[in-house]
Amino acid sequence: MRKQRLLEQLAAAERRCADVQERARREAAESARLRDAIEALPHAVVVCDAGGSIVLRNRRSLDLEGGRHAAALVERAVEEVVAAGGGVRPVTQTLELRGPPPRTLEVMGTPLGRADRASGTVVLVDDVSELRRLEAVRRDFVANVSHELRTPVGAMGLLAETLADERDPDVMRRLATRITAEAERAGRLIDGLLDLSRIEAAGSQGEAAVALASVIEAAVERVGNLAEGLGVVLVAEPLAVDAMVAGDEEQLISALVNLLENAVKYSDTQSAVEVRTAAPSPGWADIVVRDRGIGIPAKDLERIFERFYRVDRARSRETGGTGLGLSIVRHVATNHGGDVLVESQEGIGSTFTLRLPTIDLVRHA
Repeated sequence: MRKQRLLEQLAAAERRCADVQERARREAAESARLRDAIEALPHAVVVCDAGGSIVLRNRRSLDLEGGRHAAALVERAVEEVVAAGGGVRPVTQTLELRGPPPRTLEVMGTPLGRADRASGTVVLVDDVSELRRLEAVRRDFVANVSHELRTPVGAMGLLAETLADERDPDVMRRLATRITAEAERAGRLIDGLLDLSRIEAAGSQGEAAVALASVIEAAVERVGNLAEGLGVVLVAEPLAVDAMVAGDEEQLISALVNLLENAVKYSDTQSAVEVRTAAPSPGWADIVVRDRGIGIPAKDLERIFERFYRVDRARSRETGGTGLGLSIVRHVATNHGGDVLVESQEGIGSTFTLRLPTIDLVRHA
């Protein structure tokens, strides 16, 4: 009897031991999954216990970019967030790192467990530099659009008020002509914004095979009347490269039209604007637009592809420029996996190169 009871106790102990081992196995598996999940997150994560000591962190929190100084600043921010929250309330701290490149990090601490029984804090370090940059771009864009539209709209209002009180037919005609010119200016700006928005929304294009020859022919035809009216000779040289690219033909034509229009508008009468092709390396083709106009100051070269940026605002107003053309060119180049390059000297002229990847028609088919 006693032996039987002992055997039962041993069996019960074995079952309890097996249960403990199974629970330990499950907890180890859950812990491994938790670690894998934290490692998979695109952010730096640090988990602290109720006393503020670090109990778990992912590799991203150990490999913070920016060198030792940046890592030390982040470590201190994590400690401050944990201490400020006390494991019972969320705390966020913004950290500005000078770089280079300058970065903005958000260090967010969230308590774990219930409010009446905190078990620690999880800290998430998020790099919001790109988000802040986009917010700044959006603010600047709205401000620029408002400013650019206010000028022609305000001018039309003043001209219309003057016209309402005018009785001289010649003056009335001049005022009406000015109103029409300002309306056309506002219309060009709106058209440019719509084109830029459409091209940005279209994103990467890569379905249709487009011949550079057809792009150049269409663009030269569209700019021909403008060049003739300004007394500028538009020269399309024989194609050195009869290449094909994959993408949106209308976008490519729009980009080249903007390059040609700028070249024509900023050239002197009787000067020439040349468009040609080149093959800088296998798999790439260039459309090159060269003028002998006023050129671009070196200090402005880095900014000419920004929206609404103008090197010579007075001349831009005279020629009807919107400040959006080169931004459109850059977006088209990016959409097609290419680039746009510029070389310029004041008083000598500018050369813009639209560089595009070519395709093999046999493979593309």
